[in-house]
Amino acid sequence: MSTNIFVTLNSKINRKKEMEATQKGVTLEDLQKHKSTDFLPLNGTDYIEFYVGNAKQSAYFYQVAFGFELVAYAGLETGVKDRASYVLQQDKIRLVLTTSFDPESEISHHVRKHGDGVKVLALWVDDAEYSLRVTTEKGAQTVHPLATTKDEFGEVKTASIQTYGETIHTFVERKNYTGVFLPGYKAINKTFKTKSIGLKYVDHCVGNVGWGEMNKWVEFYENVMGFKLLITFDDSDISTEYSALMSKVVSNGNGYIKFPINEPAEGKKKSQIEEYIDFYKGAGVQHIAVATDNIVETVSELRNRGVEFLHVPDTYYNDLLDRVGLIDEDIEVLKKLNILVDRDEEGYLLQIFTKPVEDRPTVFYEIIQRKGAKSFGKGNFKALFESIEREQDLRGTL
Repeated sequence: MSTNIFVTLNSKINRKKEMEATQKGVTLEDLQKHKSTDFLPLNGTDYIEFYVGNAKQSAYFYQVAFGFELVAYAGLETGVKDRASYVLQQDKIRLVLTTSFDPESEISHHVRKHGDGVKVLALWVDDAEYSLRVTTEKGAQTVHPLATTKDEFGEVKTASIQTYGETIHTFVERKNYTGVFLPGYKAINKTFKTKSIGLKYVDHCVGNVGWGEMNKWVEFYENVMGFKLLITFDDSDISTEYSALMSKVVSNGNGYIKFPINEPAEGKKKSQIEEYIDFYKGAGVQHIAVATDNIVETVSELRNRGVEFLHVPDTYYNDLLDRVGLIDEDIEVLKKLNILVDRDEEGYLLQIFTKPVEDRPTVFYEIIQRKGAKSFGKGNFKALFESIEREQDLRGTL
């Protein structure tokens, strides 16, 4: 291959990276700077795996309600004898839903204890062996050692470390692989057509931990994985008359991976974090924030498909423009859909939160559109907390 072709390919790759980085509020210069300084380079979220009681039915829900496409499967028909896994994708978001056939397996134990919940937050890396070595040298606990799996499409290297609760991070190196997902998975011959709702990528994943554990896990991400503390919220920021929480947000260098970590704070009644921990039976992933370029269209379609959202009173919109300034969207449309708005020094964002997608009041989703803002909607915390408290009151858990 000639030097000119290499130059052309590299320029195309850089333009693509610059475009993707710009969408997330990160410049290519930032990307290059952090890649050279981060001791643990991360390219983004590779996949999020749920352990569930019935993966087939869960996969149908995500296809019909959230517009994901079923792209791959592993199970009895592919030679996997102990579990079934369905891989769903929408743009850069990839979910894996796994059910065990063995009632005594670790997967079945996880579902009995936690209900359907996130087990794996997988991180896309260039070098899985290095990623495992550097994190374990800094104190991480190995869950799965380095493994190489192969099929006719190449090879994938993976390794896993422990984080809060029973959640793990799996490093995924797939630079020598062209298959649909991982070796052992087969592409789905699609007979059921789904329609995307415009979800683009994972913006952030939020973890709930127990009393006094937030700083421990923030330090884990700082010391073991090289993350930086992005922002801190205390109980004066996130509280109502009845309940409160504390939160710190950590991010890797290029900003592609952001993990807010929540813990309860003292209040008159039980907070949403305490409720989560009671029903999840420990620390775990509370919600996944997924980005869209048009939240009005995305939320309209989700509502049409029966997805339920938290509700804030119409009075929230009375002084919205006074609080956030001019925005592109029609206030009446946002009010009808119950979409929230907040502004920081960089711009503004629009966000909305689903109700829990499980019978237990645990995992839910945030739909977010960023128009320059890099924050997390601090101005909406009180309204959201009050909305969650109304749901807790209905459940009798406040």
